[in-house]
Amino acid sequence: MIGLIDTHQHLIYPDVSAYAWTDDIPELAGRSFTIADYHRLTDGLGVEASLFMETAADDPDIEAETRKVAHLASDPTNGIVGMIASCRPEVDSGFEAWIEKAQALGAVGFRRILHVVADEMSTQDAFRDNVRSLGDRDLTFDMCFLARQLPLAAEFAAACDNTRLVLDHCGVPDIAGGDLDPWRDDMRRMAGFEHVVCKLSGILAYCAPGQATYETIKPYVDHVLEVFGPDRIVWGSDWPVVDTGQGLPHWIEVTRKILNGVSEDEATAIAQGTARRVYGI
Repeated sequence: MIGLIDTHQHLIYPDVSAYAWTDDIPELAGRSFTIADYHRLTDGLGVEASLFMETAADDPDIEAETRKVAHLASDPTNGIVGMIASCRPEVDSGFEAWIEKAQALGAVGFRRILHVVADEMSTQDAFRDNVRSLGDRDLTFDMCFLARQLPLAAEFAAACDNTRLVLDHCGVPDIAGGDLDPWRDDMRRMAGFEHVVCKLSGILAYCAPGQATYETIKPYVDHVLEVFGPDRIVWGSDWPVVDTGQGLPHWIEVTRKILNGVSEDEATAIAQGTARRVYGI
C-alpha cells in the first residue's frame, strides 16, 4: 500500500481559536477535531504524514492556531511535517513580519481563502506583490477559488509566476449540479501554468446528498489527471470538512480506487511524491 501524505489536514481546537464559519455546518459546529481524532480515523489506512492546513480561524486567533499546531508538530508521533498557515496578503503592513514569524514556527506555505472575499481582492497589486514575495522565500501559496472564479485564478497565476501555487479542491467544481463546463476548459487553462499544482481534495463534499461516490466524481478526477498529470497533483483529506460527505475513511477508500487506476509510479506521485517536491518536505 502506497503511503499517503495528507496536504490538507484541518484541526479544530475551540479552546484555542474560534471558527465562525463552522456555525452553520451541523457536522462541524461546536465540535473539536483534534490530532488524536485524526489518528483514530486514519489508523491502518496508510496515511504516513500530514501537512496542517489553516482552518480559517477568526482573524484575532490566526497566530494562536499557528502556535498550537507548531506545538503539536514538535512531537514527531503526531506526524505533522509542516503547516500551511493563514495569511492576509491584502494588508498594507505587517505581512512580511507575519510570514517570518510563521515560517519560524514551521510554515512551509500559506493560504488566503478567496471565495469568501470580494473577487477584486486577488487582482490588487499589493496582494499579488505579497504573494510573489512568498515565491522569493521559496514558500507556496494555496489558492482556494470557486469554479466561477477560475478565470480570476488564471489571471492571478499569470501575475505570480515565480511562486508555486496550489489550486485547492480541484477548482471546486459543481458536482452536485453535474456541471463539467466551463470548469473543464478553465482547468485546462490553469494546467497551462507550469507553476500551478492541483490538489485532489474536498470534492466529495460537492456531491449531492447520498451521491458522494467514486462513480460520481470520476469524470472530474479523470479530467484533472488528464490536464495536470500525476506529477502536478497532490492529495489532501480536507478533514473534517470531508465529514459533510461520508467521512475520511470513505475518502481514503475512494482515493485508493483512483490510485489503482494509474501506474505505480503515477500513484506514488499523487500519494506523496509531488507533495514532497512542492512543499519541500
